[in-house]
Amino acid sequence: MNRQPSRQDLRAALAADPDAVPAAVLLAEQLLAAGQADEALAVTARAAARRAADLRLWTVRGLAFKSMGRMEQAIEAYATGVSIAPNSGVAEHNLAGALGDMQRFAECEAATRRAFAKRLDAPETWLVHGRALMGQARFPEAIDAYRQALRRRPDYAEAHSDLAQLLWMQSEDAAVASAELRAAIDASPGSTMLRLQLARFLEFTGDIPAAMAALAPHLAGNRADPGLNILASQLLVHSDPAAALEHAAQAYAAWPGDSFAGVTFCAANLAAGRADVAAVVAQALHEKSPLDQNAIGLRATAWRILGDPRYRELHDYPSVVRTWRIDTPAGWPDLGAYLADLRRSLERLHPLRGHPVGQSLRHGSQTLQDLDKVDDPAVRAFFAAIDGPIRKHIAALGPGDDLLRARANGSYRFNGIWSVRLRASGYHTDHLHPKGWLSSACYITLPDAIDHGREGWIKFGEPGVPTSPKLEAEHYVKPEPGLLVLFPSYMWHGTVPFSGSDYRLTSAFDLLPGSPG
Repeated sequence: MNRQPSRQDLRAALAADPDAVPAAVLLAEQLLAAGQADEALAVTARAAARRAADLRLWTVRGLAFKSMGRMEQAIEAYATGVSIAPNSGVAEHNLAGALGDMQRFAECEAATRRAFAKRLDAPETWLVHGRALMGQARFPEAIDAYRQALRRRPDYAEAHSDLAQLLWMQSEDAAVASAELRAAIDASPGSTMLRLQLARFLEFTGDIPAAMAALAPHLAGNRADPGLNILASQLLVHSDPAAALEHAAQAYAAWPGDSFAGVTFCAANLAAGRADVAAVVAQALHEKSPLDQNAIGLRATAWRILGDPRYRELHDYPSVVRTWRIDTPAGWPDLGAYLADLRRSLERLHPLRGHPVGQSLRHGSQTLQDLDKVDDPAVRAFFAAIDGPIRKHIAALGPGDDLLRARANGSYRFNGIWSVRLRASGYHTDHLHPKGWLSSACYITLPDAIDHGREGWIKFGEPGVPTSPKLEAEHYVKPEPGLLVLFPSYMWHGTVPFSGSDYRLTSAFDLLPGSPG
């Protein structure tokens, strides 16, 4: 058996010959596998500066940039790979994947078609192709692409998940949407991933018993897959906190360093009335990932139950939750005229009926593409309309060393911007935004029911996980057309369902601190 060269061997080879591209690439691959993307880039920098004609070089650099969130540089690396290996379908696939991640769907589609033309027929490429078509609202073609992926790999869990979700968002018929996924499970009953995908799908379509039934065959005994235990805990936490805690404890013991296992174990402890344990687990999560808003929110929830005064420092609603009227952008006579045009533009971006899997909305739809990728005059003008209020909000927070203000530097950048259209009975489940800093809701069109009690209002403070004792919402804001609400991403928020036949159209976004000007 050939021994894999060690990092020490490879560093020695590079010291002897700094231009040894194969050694640099192999070392970078090992570093990347160990989570050292910055070092992977460093050891390949010399070869990259010479634009060495080695596809593996540009692939590993693309992967390293991608793992660091430097997506534009990842695209550049993959594009270089295409240029130095013009006959490679794999190089086109790599580029397509990065373009798809950046929601550059037309370019992604072009790259997958070039990959097919270069005789790459991998199910992964058909999946990327399907996502590019879906992002362009070409749903019949996307469905066909997902099915092409499944013809090539019948137990391809990701493709089954995407197909089921698209069919659900078109029809809101869970049985029709999950039929092919269920058939795949019948053909491969031992597939953990297929069962996970079905259970997640059923959870978000509201059928928790069926979701648990999908997992049940693989949950027996103490050696169940930790991922299954995590999902089982999340499914049971509202109805059976003791069972949820048992599943979460098994997953946490198996994966003590996994953030999902930690978050699930923390939530299960809150549901089981063990806020003291939850606080310890959340503190460990926070120390590992200080910017993770999930850890901050869960720890704050435990503090609230325990009567810790640090909770109120994070939830001083008058100072950290503020409302602003958006500005009238240039080209419109008044805000009402602008909102009318924005409403028409956003409505065109909601071609589906059902809510996506994994998001907080229920009985409504979400845009398929971030709004900063939409070429529409009213949508583009939205960024000018909200810039002033955002900057005023950041200034109004003032200085401080708390978890919110310590990150403020006077600038900002978007980390996702989308639109949600809720119909009657629609609402957002209570949730927070793990990867944000500041989050938002901006109201474009509202139902008449907004004046009936608190129907359709945004609420803050009610946890998205059950707690013992139960915690209620502490703060409400009444929406108005043109009103922008800004608040910390670690703060639980949701909406009150509304009645009637009207709909509720909003835009929302997450912000991160930008580079100081």
